[in-house]
Amino acid sequence: MVARISGIGMTSQRTRERMIARLREQGIKDEVVLAAMLEIPRHIFLDEALAGRAYEDGSLPIGFNQTISQPYIVARMTELLRAGGTLNKVLEIGTGCGYQTSVLSRVAKEVYSVERIGPLLEIAKGHFRELKLRNVKVKKADGNFGIPEMAPYDGILVACGATHIPEDLLRQMAIGGRMVIPVGAGEQMLTLVERTEEGYRKTELEAVKFVPLLGGTA
Repeated sequence: MVARISGIGMTSQRTRERMIARLREQGIKDEVVLAAMLEIPRHIFLDEALAGRAYEDGSLPIGFNQTISQPYIVARMTELLRAGGTLNKVLEIGTGCGYQTSVLSRVAKEVYSVERIGPLLEIAKGHFRELKLRNVKVKKADGNFGIPEMAPYDGILVACGATHIPEDLLRQMAIGGRMVIPVGAGEQMLTLVERTEEGYRKTELEAVKFVPLLGGTA
């Protein structure tokens, strides 16, 4: 188990360190985020046939028509969410295989994650057990509705593309909270939403490509 987590060859610590150097070159500056990316072994979230490509800067398939986001996007969204501050309670929409969730577990006190695809959620839970993550709680549900019973959240990260920002998620943001979400029916724009005493401030940041945010469960 330890050997699987530490990796060898193309999944080794040295390969991970090269990924961190590349993230620095791409403009990621938050040392807490970079430390989390170095610590969480991306290769264990992939099928063995793809594990050797885990630290390349690209998204990869994880089954069920879903993907694991490229390292840069994971780091960028996490950095935007943290904004150099402390994250207490974070909501993630789209657990997927659990990689982004695991990175969040290293930068937030509590992580709540929603996944609509039951078998994929079971795979993610296996990864959380393997990494002995104690501060992650997951729920099989429609991500459009979040987890209102645990709100408010000072950070919400949506790891799938939405045609619009769901009203339920806006309502679950704490005052001073931040949401990072890809938005767009065609081209998606990574969007930062900040909740203030007066309302919501939205900032479009860069073009991205995510699998769609779908309703219901499977």
